[in-house]
Amino acid sequence: MGRRTRGAAGLLALSTLVACSASNAAEEGGNPVPVADAAVTVIPLDKAGKVGTDEPVLVAATGGTLKSVAVSGKNGSLPGEFSADRTRWRSKKTARPDSTYTVTAVATNPQGKATESTSTFSTVDADKSFEIEEMLPNRDDTELTVGVGMPIMVTFNKDITDRVSVERNLVVRSSKPVEGAWHWFDDRNVHFRPLTYWPAHTKVRLEAKLAGVRGAEGMYGKRDYTLDFRIGRSQITKGSTDNHYLTVKRDGKKIREIAMSAGQGGAWKYYTTSGIHLAMSREPVTIMVSPGIGPGSPGYYKKTVYNTVRISSSGEYVHSAPWSVGSQGYSNVSHGCVNVSPSNASWFIRNTLIGDPIIITGSPRELEPTNGWGHWQESWKQWLKWSSIKSAPTESL
Repeated sequence: MGRRTRGAAGLLALSTLVACSASNAAEEGGNPVPVADAAVTVIPLDKAGKVGTDEPVLVAATGGTLKSVAVSGKNGSLPGEFSADRTRWRSKKTARPDSTYTVTAVATNPQGKATESTSTFSTVDADKSFEIEEMLPNRDDTELTVGVGMPIMVTFNKDITDRVSVERNLVVRSSKPVEGAWHWFDDRNVHFRPLTYWPAHTKVRLEAKLAGVRGAEGMYGKRDYTLDFRIGRSQITKGSTDNHYLTVKRDGKKIREIAMSAGQGGAWKYYTTSGIHLAMSREPVTIMVSPGIGPGSPGYYKKTVYNTVRISSSGEYVHSAPWSVGSQGYSNVSHGCVNVSPSNASWFIRNTLIGDPIIITGSPRELEPTNGWGHWQESWKQWLKWSSIKSAPTESL
């Protein structure tokens, strides 16, 4: 051990001596001591095969700095970033499966002499690919301006078993940072919501960087996706099945009070659900049919209803009900929907955005988190239980 220490000390002394001698030689007009070429190291190694698509390309320079790095393939290039001292570079994008990439790096030593390194590697084979089947909000929503309760909902066309890889490549950006998290409802559906409602007038972007991302054994993402939308004004409607009124507040100020009649109860399906609903659709005309009851049976109905705002998947709407105007504000007589007058229904559909919260209280029947967009029915702790990478602030937009 002592011999190694003395050797290192001797090497240090020799280096110091050479450096002094070189300086003296330069002062006396002699030739300066040449500086070694910069060396370049690349991972994956040259000609490596079956490299995972999520393994980053790493490039490092020894005895100099990196001037340029390019990673190119027939399916596109891999962008990356340099360290502050430009001695290291790391790719930022997932590689494609079944692809060969060429890494070309140029490093320069302190005297400016360039060294170029070229290497290649190939990625794993893909047995199949997956895509996004649906994203919400979608472009059917007017100018993609939505309410403060709106979740981001992604549906895949194949079952995802590597949830971590997929989730960490679903990047949410916003003009006003919020804490949020993804939540898996099953192997094909993952949704994002903030800890609390979105701030009003926030711009939001989803960057689904899925090209080459592993979704399951031998299955990789086919391409990338981008979704842009805007949060509108804050409008929250609250109503009680006990006092039979809806109160609409916009940006904290009451703008309308609406007499209503909720579900009459008796049978469980005839109760309006209590909870935080979201406006799911706005329909000028809806045909409503009695659930589970066929023509000719007691209680059967088939009715054309106008100016409806859907608030659950089980068939609840806020809608025009001229037949129950006399009960609105006084008693509950509907089959589960929220009945309002024709004039109030016309106003409500015109002034409601998809994703606006509509909160109903007083009913013994609770809205299930999976009934429509009942996302806000879960506590934050419950929501995070089904997140693979938990919560984090959105990235800046």
